[in-house]
Amino acid sequence: MALLPYAPMLISEFDYALPPELIARYPAADRRGSRLLEVGEQLNDLQFSDLPTLLRPGDLLVFNDTRVIKARLPARKDTGGKAEILVERIEDERVALAHVRASKSPKPGGRLEFAGGAEAIVVGRDDDLFLLEFSVDLMPFLDEYGDVPLPPYLERDADATDVERYQTVYARDPGAVAAPTAGLHFDDAMLAETRDAGVRHAHVTLHVGAGTFQSLRAEHIEENRLHSERVEVSRACCDAVAETRAAGGRVVAVGTTSVRALECASATGALQPFNGETDMFILPGYEFRTVDAMLTNFHLPQSSLLMLVAAFAGKDRILDAYEHAVREKYRFFSYGDAMFLTPADGS
Repeated sequence: MALLPYAPMLISEFDYALPPELIARYPAADRRGSRLLEVGEQLNDLQFSDLPTLLRPGDLLVFNDTRVIKARLPARKDTGGKAEILVERIEDERVALAHVRASKSPKPGGRLEFAGGAEAIVVGRDDDLFLLEFSVDLMPFLDEYGDVPLPPYLERDADATDVERYQTVYARDPGAVAAPTAGLHFDDAMLAETRDAGVRHAHVTLHVGAGTFQSLRAEHIEENRLHSERVEVSRACCDAVAETRAAGGRVVAVGTTSVRALECASATGALQPFNGETDMFILPGYEFRTVDAMLTNFHLPQSSLLMLVAAFAGKDRILDAYEHAVREKYRFFSYGDAMFLTPADGS
């Protein structure tokens, strides 16, 4: 299910110029303190606090409730060299797939040493990921010794603020190494306001991997593949979507990860409970089955996420919106401002 039907395209068609000063390197003072660009029949410059005015009674907001783990660990190889570990996913209590950054990649059987006396043995390799077996249970060890895995474009180390702010207020299921960033704008009061406006809530889980920050390497889009990520869409979510649709409401996905989860679970037609893996790559030409509107942040140039939102709202329309956002000095990427998208037909 990696690549979906589309007209042949080049990744260079999804480029835009971004002044570095527009990258939001720190979160806004308040979660709801960001701006919101409505991309509908026209572009409207709003504040995120205006979101309830864009929703309708009977709509359904679908959130990704994954929880970011402290996945970044400094290490030392048994040969003496320094290394940095970024846990991609936890396979078992003491086993993980991880990126290993070092001057020389460790070999199978090699040992990595960590603070607190913990060790990990390199068991094997899966493409650019290393399979590591730790001497301690991973979750409590990461909580004590790991760092928040901030996106590389922030060009800074995580601080105490990031522990709270690079996490949604509704995060429940630990496993992500990157935040579902559209959800970072919600505080408890905003969640309550949307409910008071007659909007229902549902949750999916997609454990976002570090691949979300990686550039596509091949210029021809069909030659690229995405890292697989774990997804769970519950029966309760499916029922909420069906009830919303039956009553004439819209399914509004909070973030591209919620979009991918919902569309993966409806790949055979009607939305069905799903618990498994997805490497779904949504490109212009894809027909959305479940999502009617989308809340999202601004994405990296030439990225798979920019292609996804272009598939939903129209490529030219999205690139025009990004040009407008640059001109109006919106803040970009994980800690940046948000967009509210409706399909190109305006429904």
